[in-house]
Amino acid sequence: MNISEVKDLMAQFDQSSLREFSFKTGESELTFSKNEYTAPVAPVAEAAPVSATGEVAAAQAPQAAAPAEAEVAANTDIFAEGEEVPSPLVGVAYLAPAPDKPAFVSVGDAVKKGQTLLIIEAMKVMNEIPAPKDGIVTEVMVNNDDVVEFGQGLVRIK
Repeated sequence: MNISEVKDLMAQFDQSSLREFSFKTGESELTFSKNEYTAPVAPVAEAAPVSATGEVAAAQAPQAAAPAEAEVAANTDIFAEGEEVPSPLVGVAYLAPAPDKPAFVSVGDAVKKGQTLLIIEAMKVMNEIPAPKDGIVTEVMVNNDDVVEFGQGLVRIK
């Protein structure tokens, strides 16, 4: 696969409503994502990974990525305060009731048990995620339009 074919695929992906796209052949593999999180990429023989921005990245050894991830996780735990509210389902997170409306909650807001923290859309159904307890929002762990997984942290409440 040459660079012009990769650029064409990227342009088509960018204009589509898809959030993720993977393409594999016997000699190469491409993965595009509009989500914030990017998984570590294992090098494929004779193919350099291509980022969603079109830059060809140098192959990195998987051992080099592991310590960096552990360091980020350790630093995140130092600053995190409060109880994590996990996602009860897989879907798309929306922090506001509509694009032109303010967010349900933001860092520093006082919340009451049962108050809506955000909405997760799954199979065209909007699911309100309630606060499990009274408290103060110390961290919003997802961005608007993020695809969230089951059990992934959404918000921290202290």
